[in-house]
Amino acid sequence: MRTALDADAEKLDEHEREFVNIVREHGWHRMNVFEDEEGPGFNYTTGFWLAGFPEIIVFAMKPEIVSDVMWELYRSQKSGRSYPEAAITNEIFSNLPACLLPVSKKHFREYLGWSRWFYGGDSFACLQLVWSDRQGNFPWHQDFSSEFDGLQPDLSDGQWAGFGAPPLGRR
Repeated sequence: MRTALDADAEKLDEHEREFVNIVREHGWHRMNVFEDEEGPGFNYTTGFWLAGFPEIIVFAMKPEIVSDVMWELYRSQKSGRSYPEAAITNEIFSNLPACLLPVSKKHFREYLGWSRWFYGGDSFACLQLVWSDRQGNFPWHQDFSSEFDGLQPDLSDGQWAGFGAPPLGRR
């Protein structure tokens, strides 16, 4: 698979060269997108796919926490560990359950710009790391804390990858 790692560095602009150099040096890059009037902030990886693991996107989490979690996921994957997809797990966070759900390609353009540039299109997989509230409820649960409403959009093919329709009034 050809990626931006194969590009002639002289044809890349300063930001593209910096991005590629980070992937070369560390194996992956974390992009931090700040919250704005259109939605919550989020972080996503580029380079996990090269290591044989889908890219990861997570919403509304402090960048320093995301960085630690992503590094742990990356190192674990490189050492042969895998995480369940579309299943609730206690293996990602020490204090909350989480779930890794497949991201629909229809969301790639809006959320995964640098990954799309790096891979030259949408020929990679991505999982959304969905976190629960303090009681262990997820956005698709009726009892999910209203404190977190709207912080994690559903990037699956719909209805949280089959976990059920979102509660009334929630997206």
